[in-house]
Amino acid sequence: MTADQPLLYSFRRCPYAMRARMALLVAGLPVLVHEILLRDKPAALLAASPKATVPVLVLPDGRVIDESLDIMAWALGQADPEGWLDRRDAAVMATNDGAFKQHLDGYKYADRQGSERAAHRDAALSLLAVAEDRLTLADWLCGDRRGLADIAIMPFVRQFAAVDRGWFAAQPLPRVQAWLAALETSPLFMASMQTYPLGEPTLLAPAA
Repeated sequence: MTADQPLLYSFRRCPYAMRARMALLVAGLPVLVHEILLRDKPAALLAASPKATVPVLVLPDGRVIDESLDIMAWALGQADPEGWLDRRDAAVMATNDGAFKQHLDGYKYADRQGSERAAHRDAALSLLAVAEDRLTLADWLCGDRRGLADIAIMPFVRQFAAVDRGWFAAQPLPRVQAWLAALETSPLFMASMQTYPLGEPTLLAPAA
């Protein structure tokens, strides 16, 4: 890491890391990405953040930010060219990180958790129905442009949809489905999902 570049410990498929990377990308900040394996976490990550979950952002002055929403807020505090901070909704993000994530895990990892898979799936679906109603008012959760609320929850809705794409496509969620498709095919998301070499800090590549 150079003296003037933050270092992001990341795991490509982690939804928390995805939203952090998207915020850093939209802010246009020069950040080095250190891609890790969750089963083989580097000692430097454990030293920076004992909770040992990604993402973790180490700033040039030694400060550590190890919560994804805090990383997003920090990045957008440096530069917010799309005005994401004007389109945030704490309640939406709290529901996503709380109840929706709980039901997503119960649905996706039912065998591992011994949970009622269909019950968790339906509970998560009912929360997406709230988003469906909200998206009748505008194309995005907080207005006519994407904002912090959209990016903060999108990776988790994407995970939910990916468990059974056929089933998800058949649900009465046309606005949520269109919203998700727009984000999944955006240059920003595609840039955030680039592959980086393991253990070799690499400059976060901007969207085309």
